[in-house]
Formats: sequence, structure tokens, C-alpha cells
Amino acid sequence: MVRMSAAERRESVIRAAMTEFARGGYHGTSTEAIARRVGVSQPYLFRLFPGKKAIFLAASERCVEDIIRTFEEAADGLEGEEAHQAMGHAYGKVIVEQPERLMMQMQMYLAVAAAEQEGDREFGEAVRAGWTRLWDSLHLRLGADIEQTTVFMAYGMLINCLVAMGFPPEHRVWQGVYPEVRAAGQVER
Repeated sequence: MVRMSAAERRESVIRAAMTEFARGGYHGTSTEAIARRVGVSQPYLFRLFPGKKAIFLAASERCVEDIIRTFEEAADGLEGEEAHQAMGHAYGKVIVEQPERLMMQMQMYLAVAAAEQEGDREFGEAVRAGWTRLWDSLHLRLGADIEQTTVFMAYGMLINCLVAMGFPPEHRVWQGVYPEVRAAGQVER
């Protein structure tokens, strides 16, 4: 049996945490569930991360970085409308094939709102920094056009909300949304 390095185990915890937090949110997910998914003890989990908040923030960071990488790979070598279309198509594919990324995003936003109501700004600062990196990456890929970036991000949030609420692809609320996402139509709920 091959033993994982601490870095590999840490990565497996982050991936497992993304899945668990996507399903249960910050408050509804236990570190025990994350440890169980990875196959480690809770004490070992806390040797890798100082606490649940650190695990959640690492999972949030990974979620954003994965989305940025998806957009960059989709738009590689493309400019303008071609890049825009390629990134829209890639996001539609992510939603169909990796819905936990979408749900992790939604859980990030909820965790920020809840934490800030309790006076904890750490969640918000970290998540906003990641979101800003996403914005900046898209903005550059879209030719530094502020309107196009805003529209792209607005469509993305609409798509997130529609999928999270379980609207079937044929429902009228999808009319006008990126054709790639509607064509993917296999958004399973």
C-alpha cells in the first residue's frame, strides 16, 4: 500500500471538504464527516488544518481556483466573443459534470453572509479575495471590457441560482440563458 504524503492527504481533505460543504454548508457539515470521507481521524485532520474554518476557507479557495482554471483552459488562445463562448460552454459542462462546484460556490456566499451577521469578517475577506481573482481573470480574458465581464458574471450567478433551485432545463426561466448551458440540458437534479 502506498502512503500519501502530508501534502497529498491535505489535498484529499480539501477535495472531500468541498463535497461535504457543498452538500451541508458550513454549519451543517461536521469535521467528522470530512475525516470519514478521507479515511483519517479527526485528530489527524486537525494536524493538517487548525480548525473547521480553515478547512472551509481552503475548500473555498480551491473551488475558486478550479473555476478560474476551467475558464483559462477553455479560453486558451482565444479572444473576444470566441473566449466568451468557450468559457460559457465550459461552465455549462462544469455544472452538468461537477455540480458540487456550483453548490460549493453557493455555500461560500451563504457562509459569508451568516458569518458577517455574527461579526466575523474573515470568511468574507477570504471569499471576496477569491471572487476578485475570478473577476479579474475573466475581465482580462474578455478583453478588459467591464460591461462584458459584468454580464458574464451576472449570467453565471443566474445559472447558479436556477440550477441550485432545481429548475429543469426545459423550464421557461432558462430562455435567454447561454445556449451552451441550455443545450447541455442534462443538468440532473
